[in-house]
Amino acid sequence: MRAAKLSSSLISRIAYDEEAGALSIWFKETGRYVYHGVPRAIYDALKRAPSAGRFFNECIKRRYRCSFDPDRRRFRPAG
Repeated sequence: MRAAKLSSSLISRIAYDEEAGALSIWFKETGRYVYHGVPRAIYDALKRAPSAGRFFNECIKRRYRCSFDPDRRRFRPAG
């Protein structure tokens, strides 16, 4: 697993599981989300992006299947 801290107003850190093709993103306000089927190149580009939030919105959001942190589901508010 590869991981990196980001200096972003939106994202605190990211991690990439090459075997699963899963990109984990820890958002400062809402916690961790896992994006599935993400190529390694997207992780690398996000890590290098001048604006992680802009890159996320343009290249990741609504392009990959997403799930809330599976390890913390029990703590999510009912909705």
